[in-house]
Amino acid sequence: MAHHDRGVGAGSVLLAFIAGAVAGAAVALIFAPASGEETREYLGERAREGRERAAQAARQGRELLNRQRETIATAIERGRDAYQSARESAAGGQDA
Repeated sequence: MAHHDRGVGAGSVLLAFIAGAVAGAAVALIFAPASGEETREYLGERAREGRERAAQAARQGRELLNRQRETIATAIERGRDAYQSARESAAGGQDA
């Protein structure tokens, strides 16, 4: 079976590997370990922010649900009124 070269040579692979290693080293330097106290403080702050965001999202979800519930209830009531009016109109026309 013939081997098809897709233009990816050893040099390209080596260059990609080196670029990945450099990027990984940069990320490691940016996120270098802090002291235990600093790390706990950082994680605590992030946890509080996460809880606040979750609570806010839950509040917004409840508000949206309540608005939708009111909209649906209004639509159902209008539908009943329209149905009742149509029935009364049809019944009035049959009695004539």
